[in-house]
Amino acid sequence: MSQAITFSEYGTSDVLRLSEVTPPEPGPGQVRIRVRAASVNPLDIKIRSGLMAGNAPARFPVIPGLDAAGVVDAVGEGAAASVGDAVLGSASGGSYGEYALLDRPVAKPDALDWDVASSLVTVGLTAARVLAELDVRAGQTLLVHGAAGSVGIIAAQLAVARDITVVGTVGEHDIERLAALGAKAVRYGDGWVERVKAAAPQGVDSVFDASGAGVLAESVALTGDSTRVVTIADMDAARHGVRFSAGGGESAGASLAELVALAAGGRLTVPIWRTYPLAEAARAHADLEAHLNRGKAVLLP
Repeated sequence: MSQAITFSEYGTSDVLRLSEVTPPEPGPGQVRIRVRAASVNPLDIKIRSGLMAGNAPARFPVIPGLDAAGVVDAVGEGAAASVGDAVLGSASGGSYGEYALLDRPVAKPDALDWDVASSLVTVGLTAARVLAELDVRAGQTLLVHGAAGSVGIIAAQLAVARDITVVGTVGEHDIERLAALGAKAVRYGDGWVERVKAAAPQGVDSVFDASGAGVLAESVALTGDSTRVVTIADMDAARHGVRFSAGGGESAGASLAELVALAAGGRLTVPIWRTYPLAEAARAHADLEAHLNRGKAVLLP
């Protein structure tokens, strides 16, 4: 037996329990890892609270968690890693436990810390997916709303690494942090359109909304074309003719390998706010729901 966090009903963070479970067995193409780090994502909280029940009802008990990094200890037929390999990836069947299954493991370089490795997956793949959907290219200008958030800050850095000019809207306390990563930081809130125009007199080619702060109408006006705006956070997207992006994408493996290489080479920073023992998963959820974090929260089994 092994330990994992489970929940058997929707609710607040109090429904999370440390439980004894049977370690999962890898199927074809899968690997089982001894988890060294599992990142906490906003989607984990939405699933636990029942907000996603209409689209994907839970089969209780549930082990939450989307991302993990660890050492392979068992492999399925045709798996792309071997026992003893350090890997990271998207977890199948949950990652908040001592063991997890990965469908498409990516090698973890020695230069990448475990907490950072686990924190790259969902936010990094989301950022890479939206940049691909926008087809934003070197020499163009990208506006990122919520550029200090967990997805926005990865999108900004990934775009900078691709020689794209990035303007990001952030809070006053994050302006210097974003500017240090190579983006042009402007304060969000009233007057943000004028501040963006001043920062990008050449105009804005595409907009990535990671904030959900009701900025779609002005963003469409800035680009002149609703197809040049994509959101991952504003459920009012359709009213503005804007695409709402969700899901993984077939190039997820290649995108994650690119992100890992950039992070290992020091060209991409994943802010880690706090780490928690596995048993304190409920506190990690509660802290994120209280918006205390400025970076990723990570569980360390």
